Amino acid sequence: MVPLWMYLVVSAGLFAIGVYGVLSRRNAVAILMGIELMLNAVNVNLIAFWRYLTPMDVSGQAFALFVLVVAAAEAAVGLAMIISIYRNRQTVIAEDIDLLRG
Repeated sequence: MVPLWMYLVVSAGLFAIGVYGVLSRRNAVAILMGIELMLNAVNVNLIAFWRYLTPMDVSGQAFALFVLVVAAAEAAVGLAMIISIYRNRQTVIAEDIDLLRG
């Protein structure tokens, strides 16, 4: 059986890669991909703690499913916003998107 700390190390690595992707990328699609990585790291944590603390409950699986639904909604809304911004501004570079400045 794989110990809990190994899941936590993998999750921390995924989260760190996601944070690096969000903070270092200029492309809005790459930023969304970094956010998705961070949400997947949260899911790994939820499932690992569920498995090791209360395997008879379905609470860990329910929370993970909720995070998946939120991630899917975030991806759909985020990509729709990026497509709309690209149609208006012809760029997906996060620094060039200044919609409040007319």
